[in-house]
Amino acid sequence: MSANDTPHDIRIARDEDEVRRCWPAFRELRPHLQSEEEFLARWRAQAGEGYQIAYVAEGDHVPAAAGYRLMSTMAWGRILYLDDLVAMEASQGTGLGTALLKFLQGEARRLGCDALHLDTGYQRHLAHRAYLRNGFRMDCMHLAWKVEHD
Repeated sequence: MSANDTPHDIRIARDEDEVRRCWPAFRELRPHLQSEEEFLARWRAQAGEGYQIAYVAEGDHVPAAAGYRLMSTMAWGRILYLDDLVAMEASQGTGLGTALLKFLQGEARRLGCDALHLDTGYQRHLAHRAYLRNGFRMDCMHLAWKVEHD
C-alpha cells in the first residue's frame, strides 16, 4: 500500500463551499477564531500564499482536516509545511489523523520535497505520539515574538 492509499475519502478543498465544510473541525483546533467568516477570511489570505486544506469526507461530515503549504527554506530546502492537523474529538483514535499524515507524506514525495515539517504545542501529547509513530522526530524548537501594536 502506498502512502496515498487509504480506506478514507481524502479530498483537497477546491472552493469556499468545501472549506466551509471543514469549519467545525478547525473550530476545535483553533478556538481563538471567533466565527466561520474569520476562518474563511484567514483561509483566503493563506490560499494566496499556497495554503491548501486536505480533509476526510464522511458524507457531509468532515471529522478530520489538515492545512499545509509548500515552502523553500535555507535551513531545510523544499518542504511541505503542516500548519494545521485536527481530528475532531469524537473521531480521535480512529486513524484519521494518521491517514492525513500518510496522505501528506505522499504529497511531499510527489512534489519533490526534502521533508514534511510541523510545529506542535507542548501540551499536545496525544498528537506527539501520533507524529512519532508516523516517522517524525523532534529536532528543533520554535520560538515566537509577539508584535505589540499601539
